[in-house]
Amino acid sequence: MKVLGIESSCDETGIALIDSEKGLLAHAIHTQIDMHRAYGGVVPELASRDHIRRVIVLADQVLAEAGVKKTEIDAVAVTEGPGLAGALLVGTSVAHALGYALGIPVIGVHHLEGHLLSARLADPKPEFPFIALLVSGGHTQFMKVSAFGQYELLGETLDDAAGEAFDKTAQLLGECYPGGPAVSRLADEGTPGAIELPRPMLHSKNLDMSFSGLKTAVLTQVHNAPDPKDETFRRNLARGFVDAVVDVLVTKATKAMKTTGINRLVVAGGVSANKQLRNGLIAACKKRRARAYFPPMHLCTDNGAMIAVAGMTRLMNMTDEQREQAARRLGFAAKPRWTLTQAANPDL
Repeated sequence: MKVLGIESSCDETGIALIDSEKGLLAHAIHTQIDMHRAYGGVVPELASRDHIRRVIVLADQVLAEAGVKKTEIDAVAVTEGPGLAGALLVGTSVAHALGYALGIPVIGVHHLEGHLLSARLADPKPEFPFIALLVSGGHTQFMKVSAFGQYELLGETLDDAAGEAFDKTAQLLGECYPGGPAVSRLADEGTPGAIELPRPMLHSKNLDMSFSGLKTAVLTQVHNAPDPKDETFRRNLARGFVDAVVDVLVTKATKAMKTTGINRLVVAGGVSANKQLRNGLIAACKKRRARAYFPPMHLCTDNGAMIAVAGMTRLMNMTDEQREQAARRLGFAAKPRWTLTQAANPDL
């Protein structure tokens, strides 16, 4: 079975082709970072227009690389939400047009479900159940994943996502959007402990998090610095910030595994590529004789492969009648505020 995955929820156009037996056949990602950098963040209208320019070109490129004809595709999986409404409409309209033309099912995928299952593109693949840490520019939350479609929210950020805090810290340090790689690079050259920053909600009894206060602490350090452009200061402040984020996430991840008794941790989302976070979580898991799983480094950001995997998994859990209904469905919609609970339980 071959499934074409389409991701266009924000500022990456991702296309991938997955084979149920051979795995990932081909994929392509176009990032809009250079376009949005001038504005310090994603501009929704520009994002939508760029998806229109890229999606069909990338789909043709992926099929050509895989040596697969359109008529050989068995289903199309597409991100229906959450995300930017205009960007989502680009992907869903192309997916349903293709599905209608070929008479094949179109599977709507929740963006976060794609991230939850993205580690199954790695080798070895995590088995169910596992604890998932979704950490990106828009989300930071812990989920208990008992099986496909069985997701329980254990805790989440009450304000800024970790990735958002990285971007804002980068701006304060004079770095460009997106901020994660720049802050991580600076932190590598900083001195541990030179600048101590707060660890919000580190010792709370629950698994919720907060990064707004940490961002404010960085702002205070910059305002009070004799020379905020001093390279040593910038490196040490970046190190203090990264150490604080990692301490919070590692502590909460450890608590999540301890309270659930599950010793498999899946880390996904753009921030899962952060070197310091990966090292911290791997070390914490080793102490518990647990194991941390990550998507392949090139598939940490939004991509079509994770959508194809989620779509294929959902398709394989469908009855023949449900597949036929998916192939005959004509209407479609973008779901900017779609919840994971609604996606896992379509009848609710």
